[in-house]
Amino acid sequence: MQKSEEVICKRRGDPENPQLSKNGDIILGGMFSFHSSWKDRKDNYMQKPLPLQCTSLNFREFQFAQAMRFAIEEINNSSDLLPGVSLGYKMYDTCGSIARGIKVALALVNGNEIVSAVSGAPCTRPASVQTILGETSSSPCMAISTIIGPFYIPMISHFATCACLSDKTKYPSFLRTIPSDYYQSRALAHLVKYFGWTWVGAIRTNDDYGNNGIATFTETAQQLGICLEYSVSFFRTDPYEKIQKIIEIIKASTSKVIIAFLSHMDMDVLINKLSIDGVTGYQWVGSESWISDSQIAAMDIHHILDGAIGLSIPKAHVTGLKEFILDVKSLNSSNNELFTEFWETLFSCKFKELNSTAENQRQCTGHEDMTGVQNSFTDMSLMSIFNNVYKGVYAVAHALHNILSCNETCNKNVQLDPFMILQHILKIYFKTKEGDEVYFDENGDPAAKYEIINWQPRKNSIVEFVTVGLYDASLSPDKQLTLQSNSLIWESNSKQVPVSVCSAKCPPGTRKVLQKGRPVCCYDCIRCADGEISNITDSVTCVRCLPEFWPNEKKDACIKKEAVFLSYEEIMGALLTAASLFGTCMTTGVALIFFKYRKTPIVRANNSELSFLLLFSLTLCFLCSLTFIGQPSEWSCMLRHTAFGITFVLCISCVLGKTMVVLVAFRATRPGSNVMKWFGPAQQRLCVTGFTLIQVFICVIWLTISPPFPFKNFKEFKDKITLECALGSVVGYWAVLGYIGLLSLLCFIFAFLARKLPDNFNEAKFITFSMLIFCAVWITFIPAYVSSPGKFSVAVEIFAILASSFGLLICIFFPKCYIILLKPERNTKKNIMGKGAP
Repeated sequence: MQKSEEVICKRRGDPENPQLSKNGDIILGGMFSFHSSWKDRKDNYMQKPLPLQCTSLNFREFQFAQAMRFAIEEINNSSDLLPGVSLGYKMYDTCGSIARGIKVALALVNGNEIVSAVSGAPCTRPASVQTILGETSSSPCMAISTIIGPFYIPMISHFATCACLSDKTKYPSFLRTIPSDYYQSRALAHLVKYFGWTWVGAIRTNDDYGNNGIATFTETAQQLGICLEYSVSFFRTDPYEKIQKIIEIIKASTSKVIIAFLSHMDMDVLINKLSIDGVTGYQWVGSESWISDSQIAAMDIHHILDGAIGLSIPKAHVTGLKEFILDVKSLNSSNNELFTEFWETLFSCKFKELNSTAENQRQCTGHEDMTGVQNSFTDMSLMSIFNNVYKGVYAVAHALHNILSCNETCNKNVQLDPFMILQHILKIYFKTKEGDEVYFDENGDPAAKYEIINWQPRKNSIVEFVTVGLYDASLSPDKQLTLQSNSLIWESNSKQVPVSVCSAKCPPGTRKVLQKGRPVCCYDCIRCADGEISNITDSVTCVRCLPEFWPNEKKDACIKKEAVFLSYEEIMGALLTAASLFGTCMTTGVALIFFKYRKTPIVRANNSELSFLLLFSLTLCFLCSLTFIGQPSEWSCMLRHTAFGITFVLCISCVLGKTMVVLVAFRATRPGSNVMKWFGPAQQRLCVTGFTLIQVFICVIWLTISPPFPFKNFKEFKDKITLECALGSVVGYWAVLGYIGLLSLLCFIFAFLARKLPDNFNEAKFITFSMLIFCAVWITFIPAYVSSPGKFSVAVEIFAILASSFGLLICIFFPKCYIILLKPERNTKKNIMGKGAP
């Protein structure tokens, strides 16, 4: 290089010229995809690649560019904002290409001008633009922000919603005037939950917008109990086979709700494929990128999306903007080639090379009348997005106004620095002329507010976007979502909310059991086990009732268990009571007979005093059975066992005494026997009293150490409470029974020994038979008592008491009553002594 005092600094590579531009004191950059695609090219790396050849003119991006121009023109004509300072712009076409987006971003930052620098000085200078507005999509914004972020050049997007762009460590200079998808994805999940859809499918654009949006949606959906049957992605440039495979997945699915997190360009492609395959009958839930797009609605000629619901940026109105957008003649002064293509496409006319006369050639001049033109450019349904562009320009203007200390005039000597502008943009707060608040949080995001849009078909195949609710993330969680559900129209023009669940809700009384290998939304409903209930729908577990309660028939509530005990009102209790009273009456009757004929030989024989005492004890035995009937109480539990034990010992003691009298009387008749003097009436009384006191002593010890007490038995029956008397000390209970058994055995032995006495001493035979019955009853009682449940064990015990009492009464006293009443001739001393006629 030749030495010179000046060094020429110029940008490497081919220069990039803006598609739209205007000079001004401060230049703002704009990046829009005036074309949405490009032609494929094959580079052989043997020569320099050709420039990207853009195709598919995108009218929406022209509308965004017009909104930016309108805001700049309005600011330049304002005397309140940036007085004396004019704003210019440079707008580039990125063609929807990330690589081209990075290239034009560098062109905006560096500029194409040749600059002279002093020898030895570096080729550095301030950025040619102070702020970049755009891009429309998230992925290009991520790539561009990564490049310009280290220089802190602000980039304000009007439509890039990926939540990832809120990360200030990666994208420190990125801001936006549209809410982050973090809020949109969560709002969509809450919207799905609101309608009870727990089994849904998801389709997303295979880029940062779609992938991050569905990732947040999935995370929130899982927290709300929503499952995704499938989650598939595609990009509009994917081969037909991949998109066809997605359609087959939709057809094979059981879910009826589809979450479509797609850009409008990808939705264009999908709706065409769905129309070809005739895929209908699904409820679509859309993201803001396409849900309010009238062009998508116009393409849906088969009404596949009728009833779709989703989130949209709140409607907006900017005075004068519509008229400015439609006034496109001013574009002709910026880039004649782009303007010509735009004008041709707008009016659907082409330049043609024809071998015909000039009169047959049709060309667009750029001065055609816009009246009557109906296409996506004249459609103003995206006014809310135009308003985002408008607010982005005004945010920069307000920041510059503060930096330049503008009042009546601005200080143009201030050296502008991108970092300074970024800091001031983050701090601005103002209201637009329409009253919209504009501010950014620490992540460069605006407040998250969405309208809930419903596609409602009208006559002539026109779809109306009806606002049916609002989602405001700034409110408390319970107030964020508001809906007018009665005004909604669903798929197939239905008024009924679609159902999309993997498994129907489990009603109260059942619990959910997950199906093996399937998502948590797929389950079976299992009836609650015995003793358990569930009182809510879709219960995961059943709750066990308290011990005193039991589930009702539906197993959705616990009801108090029925208390079961042997009562006087029931048939069994009434019969046992009657038997007890009948036995008491019979015993009383026998006692009256014996009392009336007390001086007769048959009554006086074998100690009449013991006979009356035996009859008294039998009466007590019959009556003590009544203490076992009725609801157990503390006193009845102690009384029933002790009364039974003592009265039966008294009864057996009397029988034992009578048996011994028979034996002694027989032996006293032998010559030289003086046995009778050792077993006179006094000794008999003492014997009975002694045997009885031993049982009283056993009962006193039992009641002192561990007496019987009322007890609620929950184990005997599942659905009932058995009220019974717990024994307290089991040893005490069996000691009482054992003592009765011991005396019964002795009595049986003595009676057995006296069985061969002369016939007239036949009382021993009757006592033997009565003791056989007594022992048989109580030996049978033990296993029957142990094996009988609840109140039946009480009934068994009462039956044993009554049976043994009737056995003693009938076997011992009925033969004597028979002689007294029916055979009085045999009731003589001679007959008793065996001296009478046979």
